Amino acid sequence: MADRSRPGMTAGGAVLGALALVMALYGVVLAGLWWGQEKLLFMPDRLAQDHGLAKADDIHELRIPVAGAELSALHLRLPDPRGVVFFLHGNAGSLESWFVNPDYYRRLNYDLFMIDYRGYGKSRGAIRSEAQLHADVRAAWDSIAARYAGRKRVLYGRSLGSGLAARLAVDLPAAQAPDLTVLVSPYRSIAALTAQLYPWVPQALLRYPMRTDAWVGRIPNRLLLIHGEHDALIAPQHSQALKALAPQAELLLVPGAGHNDLQQFPVYLDGLARALTQL
Repeated sequence: MADRSRPGMTAGGAVLGALALVMALYGVVLAGLWWGQEKLLFMPDRLAQDHGLAKADDIHELRIPVAGAELSALHLRLPDPRGVVFFLHGNAGSLESWFVNPDYYRRLNYDLFMIDYRGYGKSRGAIRSEAQLHADVRAAWDSIAARYAGRKRVLYGRSLGSGLAARLAVDLPAAQAPDLTVLVSPYRSIAALTAQLYPWVPQALLRYPMRTDAWVGRIPNRLLLIHGEHDALIAPQHSQALKALAPQAELLLVPGAGHNDLQQFPVYLDGLARALTQL
């Protein structure tokens, strides 16, 4: 007599097998995300060690020793500056593509200091953790802090760098507190941004949560948030949420601007210049 239960068992087994395959593939994807987050978050342009970055006599190329590595930096030094803009750039490119408008800071009489993160440009080493990133940024700041005693100190973070600047502003001792912190195209947190863009990714997997929302309310002195109204990568709602957490903040929304083209809009350039000259 035929076994009538076998077809049902076979179908059920096929479903279970398919589910097991899907779960296995999902597990592989999640494992890849855990181990490969650096490749997803950080998109450096690498430069040869003999590549010249300083394009003028008042721009100096520096090397900053950090734990197990060395950072490349550029420093615009004016004869008698009002202060310094400590600039933390975004997740792509290098100093070659970011240190491109020194005349803007010359006109405002501010020095400009900018680093490449590990693995970017001529910087040695590789990014391994968020804690390491914050430690490197602090080491870079410490390398110039004494030079600007009694002068204006401005922390500027763009996109990825906005979270780093927010954390640095909170961590600095009162004697070195920034007179102005500028967060451009900031995110509430990388965790919130990931939840928005990739809701299927478990938050527990994120090794770089970058909680700007946990720091922004404690930033001392002036805080300026700038965001392109048409930013399709980090929506302006992120800046609006940060503004709600930091009532002292000024929010400048740039009409028509996206994520990568803010510097082409006079509203952005004039707003930043106004904040710097008012210090």
